[in-house]
Amino acid sequence: MLAATDIGTLIERRADVRGGRPVVANTTVSVHRIAGWCKLGLSPEEIADNFGHLSLAQVHAALAYYHANREEIEAYLRDEEADDRRLGEPSRASR
Repeated sequence: MLAATDIGTLIERRADVRGGRPVVANTTVSVHRIAGWCKLGLSPEEIADNFGHLSLAQVHAALAYYHANREEIEAYLRDEEADDRRLGEPSRASR
């Protein structure tokens, strides 16, 4: 019989990775990144196929974490969006 995977081990937080935000265990891929790809229309299968080091189980674990902790992950997505807007704007010094 194959050993079962404890799904609680698929997501982790490490202070030295992504500022302690939740990531897929043993990777640097954040849960909010996977949620963002899904919101852009990628299916879990496409995410796993496009990012070959992620298994379908890991992608689904990240999405389950997102759905269970939507406020937290949406806040990370908003922060990232705000950072992107700031980086896209010309600095005041260059005006």
